[in-house]
Amino acid sequence: MAHYQCRVHTPMSVEDAFAFMSDVRNFEQWDPGVISVTQVVGDGPGPDAVYDVLTSSGGREALFRYGVTAYDSPVGYTIVGKKTPFTSTDVISVEPADPGALVTYAADLDMPFPLSLADRWLQGVFDPIGDAAAAGLAAALEGEWLR
Repeated sequence: MAHYQCRVHTPMSVEDAFAFMSDVRNFEQWDPGVISVTQVVGDGPGPDAVYDVLTSSGGREALFRYGVTAYDSPVGYTIVGKKTPFTSTDVISVEPADPGALVTYAADLDMPFPLSLADRWLQGVFDPIGDAAAAGLAAALEGEWLR
């Protein structure tokens, strides 16, 4: 499993930061690896929302179907995306910070055995992708990426 986590301090309120982060359609505004997001179930963020997320990495495109599996406004939510052979679990949390809010974005990318034997290689690919997304997230939230 490859893991990435970033934290961004933003001057936005907890409610505003959560509203932005919980609408997965906003991912294409800050994650350079996301080409497009289409909501296929629901109308905006929420516990039953499902999205098709088209990504690009290394010149290859992949379409992930993401579903919200936990939703606790304005504290955080979890979405799980699948694209054979990958499963991506993303956990977003928002907490008060003085001033503003602290947004934590954690992503786990998993592959089944025997492909999981390439986890070390996958982590090496995943880290620069995560760094680019973290920089974009800090810019979108008008905040500071806490490395």
